[in-house]
Amino acid sequence: MKKTIVMVLVCLLALTGLFAQSTSEKKVEKSEIIVFAAASMTETMTQLKEMYESAHPEVVITYNFDSSGTLKTQIEQGADCDMFISAAAKQMNALSDAGLIDKETRVNLLENKTALAVPEGNPKGIKSFDQLADLLKNGSVFLAIGNSDVPVGQYTQKIFAYYGIDEKAIQSKLTYGSNVKEVTTQVKNASTDCGIIYATDAFSAGLAVVDTATEAMTGGRVIYPAAILANAKNAEAAKAFFEYLKGAEATKVFESVGFASAL
Repeated sequence: MKKTIVMVLVCLLALTGLFAQSTSEKKVEKSEIIVFAAASMTETMTQLKEMYESAHPEVVITYNFDSSGTLKTQIEQGADCDMFISAAAKQMNALSDAGLIDKETRVNLLENKTALAVPEGNPKGIKSFDQLADLLKNGSVFLAIGNSDVPVGQYTQKIFAYYGIDEKAIQSKLTYGSNVKEVTTQVKNASTDCGIIYATDAFSAGLAVVDTATEAMTGGRVIYPAAILANAKNAEAAKAFFEYLKGAEATKVFESVGFASAL
């Protein structure tokens, strides 16, 4: 009789353990948000992921960082994505025209600055965009820039146009990057005399900024639009995170590296 009671108790305890394990497993089920973001946001968005997931253990955020042009193409080709943050309006406009974003959610989230950055010690003594233009025209400086399909490269092309610089004529003095991080690395490694990147990337890489481009030089403000995708698989969770990115806590993180709110 006692053995029977003991066996029953053991069985009950085992069942209780299985139930508790099952309940625990249900509790840790996470909702994934897939965010495609411009490469220049890597540091800030990584920090915000840690902060948000800490406060929302039921959520896991997965990032895809690259040039906005590359991300746009991936979305057009059907890549899973809940939210897109571009470094320029051009890529977002293309997705909007194709009906791939929820237009009601689109906002101008952040503003950045296009900057002229130099390696440690600034060996060539570069001080401004005006001086850079002269140095490029006489062929006495090497400059790293973004490809033409990259927003920072497109801003650079506008700066060239502003100064009347023929990119083809100075081709031998240019090196290129497929996103702003690649350009930043070239400057950081002093493999070039200077580079045109974003002020935020210069800050994150510890590079000196000797000048920033005006709106006249870049054809307007450097705005980062953001939106939820029209076919977002986890739209509700993505919208909650989106609201967080617009809030005071996230804005403080963005401003710490040089972004400004564009809301």
